Amino acid sequence: MTEPAPRFDLLIRGGTVYDPANGVDGASRDLWIHDGRIVSAPILPDARPARVIEARGRVVMPGGVDMHCHIAGSKVNLARKMQPDAARDGEPEPERRSLRSGSGGQIPSTFATGYRYAGLGYTTAFDAAIQPLAARHVHQELADTPCIDKGFYVLAGNSHFLMQRLAAGELDEARDFLAWLLNATKAHALKLVNPGGIEMWKQLRAGNVASIDDVVGHFGVTPRTIVTQAARLATELQLPHAVHIHANHLGVPGNWQTTLETMRAVDGARAHFTHIQFHSYGGSDEASLSSAAAELVEYVDAHKNLTVDVGQVLFGRTTSMTGDGPLGHFLHQVYGGKWYSADIEQESGCGIVPIEYKEKSLVHAWQWAIGLEWHLLMRDPWRVAMSTDHPNGGSFLAYPQIIRLLMDREYRQSMLKQVHAVVREKSLLATLNREYTLGEICIITRAAPARMLGLKHKGHLGVGADADVTIYDPGNDPAAMFSLPRYVIKAGQVLIDDGELRESAPGNTLFAAPEYDDKIEMRLADWFERRYSVRMANFPVALDEIESPCQIACHQPGG
Repeated sequence: MTEPAPRFDLLIRGGTVYDPANGVDGASRDLWIHDGRIVSAPILPDARPARVIEARGRVVMPGGVDMHCHIAGSKVNLARKMQPDAARDGEPEPERRSLRSGSGGQIPSTFATGYRYAGLGYTTAFDAAIQPLAARHVHQELADTPCIDKGFYVLAGNSHFLMQRLAAGELDEARDFLAWLLNATKAHALKLVNPGGIEMWKQLRAGNVASIDDVVGHFGVTPRTIVTQAARLATELQLPHAVHIHANHLGVPGNWQTTLETMRAVDGARAHFTHIQFHSYGGSDEASLSSAAAELVEYVDAHKNLTVDVGQVLFGRTTSMTGDGPLGHFLHQVYGGKWYSADIEQESGCGIVPIEYKEKSLVHAWQWAIGLEWHLLMRDPWRVAMSTDHPNGGSFLAYPQIIRLLMDREYRQSMLKQVHAVVREKSLLATLNREYTLGEICIITRAAPARMLGLKHKGHLGVGADADVTIYDPGNDPAAMFSLPRYVIKAGQVLIDDGELRESAPGNTLFAAPEYDDKIEMRLADWFERRYSVRMANFPVALDEIESPCQIACHQPGG
């Protein structure tokens, strides 16, 4: 009896494929998909797919990966409440009249966030700053965010327990605590925000650390120690993603020196420096503000243990939401108006301020230009990821605009002519002729973020990869091309079909679970009893509380 021909779920036929992780740069390829994965092309000629998508003349890439955004948790909900009118921003009439609360604007609701990421060709996103106490709440919101795989980074840089262990030189306990914290919260990575500085702010209400060698009051530890040891311990734990660092002095003129010292402080360990644009300022005050991107790019280029995402600023209305409490207060003093600040027990702080970036503002023009300088000066696109620090620098919906700025020098120069005259004259942008290729765009929006995050099944289209695929119609306007994908496939399911959202999918929750000595739990149980407002038994998030949990293996770099 003749065996029936093997059946596959989907064939994407004849597309122009960009898959830089596998050395494919615009080659015509077929992609076979089955059970949510990319599979080898069948050997038998009569193999039948359930569906064929004709992709000849179209651009095929892996699904986008946003490694740094803010899409879940109490900070996002508070930001929505502070600007209910912003739900209508950017929406044309008559659609804006019928929008439901939270469905539009810079900070869309959970479900709208998932739909809008899919509508840009993105299939994975990570919230970059979640306090441990909020982990359970955040997982519930992520479960309500469809169409994308997701996860978050847990805040640790101002943890009282961690700082006490570091001050006492109890590094083994510090390592076990960080591993326990990742397991308890089901987070993907460790996040340091203004290490030590938030605790100083909470103690003094007008304070911060002046340098990374200041001693944090009551704890006898410095930001340098927190950064050095957290980077080393994260490397020891073989975490998928390096420690994710929001350095001290974000947004302050002259802060590039602090950033450089922090980079040196990781002492060769793996480290990721986030929204690097906000940490690359020269000068001593607003009037003398300048770019120090070139100096920092030179250092990062020479140190292969470091990676960055940019935090590009786009002009327009948005909201700053940050775990950096003193930064929130600083922005409130600059912009006035609404401001929210919160202490999060022994873990962190929070600041939320509505802001608007203006082309004719000297500071805002520099911020816009410095982000582009980072992209255009970095020689190795594999160590720089595109981001807006959504929504701090701008909405993720502006990603197509950034892509056009990087791919089209004439457009970039025309935009430069519209900003503050000082920036036009002094920024390096006028001299930078580089134009990103489609292959390089694929790297900074897909392949590089996936590699930085240790997601071996994402960011590429090789056999065994998650079948997260985006298909675009090429054109002369990159912004238009990347704003409206023709097809978006998530885990083999066609969500965007011929330009329209036709299906939804729940997506997985990605997290790391490193091993640790469970003796640390005895120490923590006593700490919780004496210091926390919750019992330790109620703190950890169980696997059955998470929708579609997906543990990412810990491994050695490059493993």
